[in-house]
Amino acid sequence: MILMYASQRDYDAMSGDAEGHPGLSPEDFEPMHAFMRAFGEDLERSGEFVETRGLAAPVHTRRVGSKDGVPVVTDGPYAETEEVLAGYWIVECESFDRATEIAARLAECPAPEQLAANAYADVRPVEEFRGEPVI
Repeated sequence: MILMYASQRDYDAMSGDAEGHPGLSPEDFEPMHAFMRAFGEDLERSGEFVETRGLAAPVHTRRVGSKDGVPVVTDGPYAETEEVLAGYWIVECESFDRATEIAARLAECPAPEQLAANAYADVRPVEEFRGEPVI
């Protein structure tokens, strides 16, 4: 699984914010979208693509926890929260190194400098469910 991260600040940089920052233009988005389309098409052609999803901005998140056994629901994480999961790709490939090589291609995405400067992805194996645990 290739995990991509962003912060609320990154989402605001793309869409604009209440402080009047305009966000990215369609001309800014087009090279990024073209790159991601090509990235996905390459994975499909290689037979390594399984699934990909992007997630809405952190401001649309609800956090569910518990206190004294009672569910507690809060808005969050908040705008000042550090990076959160922004999206993922699931790939089926021959090795962890190959998955790392695929993720490294994301650094080639032609994003505006304010987004590219702190962009990174994690590569993390997905555990296979093997049935009931043996006790």
